[in-house]
Amino acid sequence: MKIEKVETFLVPPRWLFCRVETDEGVVGWGEPVVEGRAESVRAAVHTLAEYLLGRDPLRIEDHWQVMATAGFYRGGPVLSSALAGLDQALWDIAGKTYGAPVHALLGGPVRDRVRMYAWVGGDEPGELADSIAARVEAGFTAIKMNAVGRMPARHATQSDVHGVVERVALAREVLGPGRDVAVDFHGRVGAADARRILPLIAAFQPMFAEEPVLPDRPHLLRDVVTASSVPVATGERLYSRWDFRQALEAGVAVVQPDLSHAGGISETRRIAALAEVWDAKLAPHCPLGPIALAASLQVAFATPNFLIQEHSIGIHYEEGAGLLDYVMDAGTFRFTDGYATRSDAPGLGVQIDEAAVRKAGEKGHAWRNPVWRHEDGGLAEW
Repeated sequence: MKIEKVETFLVPPRWLFCRVETDEGVVGWGEPVVEGRAESVRAAVHTLAEYLLGRDPLRIEDHWQVMATAGFYRGGPVLSSALAGLDQALWDIAGKTYGAPVHALLGGPVRDRVRMYAWVGGDEPGELADSIAARVEAGFTAIKMNAVGRMPARHATQSDVHGVVERVALAREVLGPGRDVAVDFHGRVGAADARRILPLIAAFQPMFAEEPVLPDRPHLLRDVVTASSVPVATGERLYSRWDFRQALEAGVAVVQPDLSHAGGISETRRIAALAEVWDAKLAPHCPLGPIALAASLQVAFATPNFLIQEHSIGIHYEEGAGLLDYVMDAGTFRFTDGYATRSDAPGLGVQIDEAAVRKAGEKGHAWRNPVWRHEDGGLAEW
């Protein structure tokens, strides 16, 4: 069996899919994307595809090594994301060829259900209580919220700090003691403010505090980690096990590689194994489409130190198109009591609606993240 064709599709609302076809008719799907830079990743996918064409798709690890390391310049979000999507597609082909789900090829399942969490916003706290209540009504036992919106200045005022505490207190009140809240700082506060804020929200027992400092400042993480008892999570903007080693050495409790950014299924498995050395848990980042979510679930079912899985169904940016619009059976992502049930469907376990993808690809998108500014006109972290 040989790889015969690699295609890419820019699909709304802000995703990129790739389709890898073999000469025996076996097709694998992947989701390589950097949100806001999808076109750049698309070009990188086709550059890497030059190597794959005509080769055996089942030599996944060898292909990963060549695509990741054979170039003199390597790594970074664009190349790692292009590699990630192609890696997902190769695993999908392997599962379909062997008639087994990817989690079986990774050593077999270690759990029957995967706990999911839902995103509820938090930039604007006015509707936060209703959003959380709706997720609870839908059966979720965990939610994630933004700790802050647009910060008025690089150093938080007393009012800003109080706003964070009020948000988390409100979430805890609605959730009660038997459910979990994760708090996402999105790199919007500085390390000094993170050290001030985390002890103040510790009483509400967050499951974790995500990205309390920017990912390019791992040297600041240890002081933030030791400032409170709140578990610290990071990783959506880290792309390799070497990146994660620094975070783990700093004491983070949860690693959050994104399977569409951090080298796909192959590298995420290695990141999870590395995290075990530091007694850290895996919670893959995934506010993306159906292929990224399917790949994340395959890893979750086969990873002992897995904690919880993010998803984007019903997320705020699904305008005009959503995750379920690109799958043949919406029941693939039906969650019961906040859990995804293990499937033995081959490959990634999701049937992509190719006609819908091709139609959406004709429209495409040019999504860009917003540019935020402080009150003084200086650039603010989004």
